[in-house]
Amino acid sequence: MSVRLRVFPGLAVAALAAPLAAVLGAVVAAPGARAIPRLDLSPFPPAAPGETRWVIQLPGLLPSSSDQAISGNPRDWRVQVIVGQLAKVDCNMHSFSAQLRIEKGKADPVVPYLRVSDVGPMASTRMACPAGEPLQEKFVAMAGRPFVMPYNVSRPIVVYAPKPLVVRWRLWKAETQERPAGSF
Repeated sequence: MSVRLRVFPGLAVAALAAPLAAVLGAVVAAPGARAIPRLDLSPFPPAAPGETRWVIQLPGLLPSSSDQAISGNPRDWRVQVIVGQLAKVDCNMHSFSAQLRIEKGKADPVVPYLRVSDVGPMASTRMACPAGEPLQEKFVAMAGRPFVMPYNVSRPIVVYAPKPLVVRWRLWKAETQERPAGSF
């Protein structure tokens, strides 16, 4: 495929960048590939100074599991949002406290997002490490219960976190087998 681009004198090239990227993105697709919905962050506020806006765009189609005990239905899946930071640590267990809250936008109250606040200092166990063991850079996760939410490909998961925190995510899939509860 070839694309011809004619530039007219006096026309700003920057004005062409977004429409050209949209056209090329729509035209240049692998044969048999399905369209991926465009990431629309317009309902979400920009990151405030000193914080980062993290976006999790969930994949629409995942390969099915070879394990028949695991559900292939996305309604049975959950996404765990993991907030943490990269730090040089010793052999001890490390964590920090923070609050992860669901907020709704003022412009569009239907679209929720997550905000991390009240970040506390790093804490660790006080186990004696082997002499001369160097510090290692590791991902230290926020303490507390895991934050889990339904799997929904139609909306991105947007998290606002103070710098230098980073956001990761993990996919949880349910088993297909249901077990009866006991009555007492």
